[in-house]
Amino acid sequence: MILFRYLTREVLLTMAAVAGILLLVIMGSRFIRYFSDAAEGDIPVTILGSLMVFHLPGFMELILPLAFFLGILLAYGQLYMNSEITVMVACGMSPVRLLRVTLLPAAIVAVLVGLCSLWLTPAGALQTAATLEEQRSRLDVSVIAPGRFQDFGGGRTAYIGSFTSDGTEMRDVLVHEQAQAAGDEHVHSYITRAASGYQETRLDTGSRFLILENGERYGVTPGMQAAERLTFERYTMRMNLSQDRRELDSLEFATTPELWQDDSPRAQAQWQWRAGLPLMVFVLALLAQPLSRVNPRQGRFAKLLPAVFLYVAYLSLLLAAVDAVGSGALAVAVGVWPVHLLFLGLGMLLLWRSQRRGMR
Repeated sequence: MILFRYLTREVLLTMAAVAGILLLVIMGSRFIRYFSDAAEGDIPVTILGSLMVFHLPGFMELILPLAFFLGILLAYGQLYMNSEITVMVACGMSPVRLLRVTLLPAAIVAVLVGLCSLWLTPAGALQTAATLEEQRSRLDVSVIAPGRFQDFGGGRTAYIGSFTSDGTEMRDVLVHEQAQAAGDEHVHSYITRAASGYQETRLDTGSRFLILENGERYGVTPGMQAAERLTFERYTMRMNLSQDRRELDSLEFATTPELWQDDSPRAQAQWQWRAGLPLMVFVLALLAQPLSRVNPRQGRFAKLLPAVFLYVAYLSLLLAAVDAVGSGALAVAVGVWPVHLLFLGLGMLLLWRSQRRGMR
């Protein structure tokens, strides 16, 4: 029992360190991309935290298997370096018994990966898409950066010279929009310029309006010499919801029971991908144990690079099988399971060789 707790603690602590580093790198990269979008005015800064939380399960379902794989390699490799394995062999420890010890932390990690892949990741992806779609459809001019032309939906491009100190009023506003009346083959362009403006939301209807003051509105039609000019003290422009809304019924956002009941190849490929990730944890545990056996003169990082290449090959073949099933090139009944069986057989072969050679 003491040995079991010691090995489990070493594996889980190493896995946590590796997972923390990988998560920091991946989330940092995604945060920089979202922050760049916020700086350009595409999304408000206030939703950055929510977007990162929604992406977290999708990151964890891929990070945890790799971190557990590397955790076993590094933890057991350190045991070989410190000759602790020699003591375990003298006490009757064998590769099969060591594998039994490894299966409990593998089961814990598989449960976490299963929660992410089967439930949390599709829910988070749906929330991310819904949040971005909601922000895109609001046409909120408050996210527009002053001093630059930006598209804010509905065929409209806006330019705002500056905001007041409290951010409630705009200065030097210019709005360009294109419209086409029903039955009219011509596309009309309108340019509205105002000295100031502000945004207003009607509480009874929830409609959003852009109120412009002290300006002019010009209307022209390409190919025609006539033009319109309107001078106003107050002009109200309704900011309708964008009509080109994205579809949120993609299989990526579907729940796992919905995928199970859907007989289409794309749905079954998505379901097999989600169900195969927890299984991948056990296969990687079987592969990692014999690969962690190193000579003390080599160092515990001697087999790290080949192990990473093996993991990349496993994941690449799995993704290729998912695409083949989804496109119909591979039968659904066959699915992605031959890839898991291939690496399961490779792990059993490595373990058998390790058992024959002993753990010396």
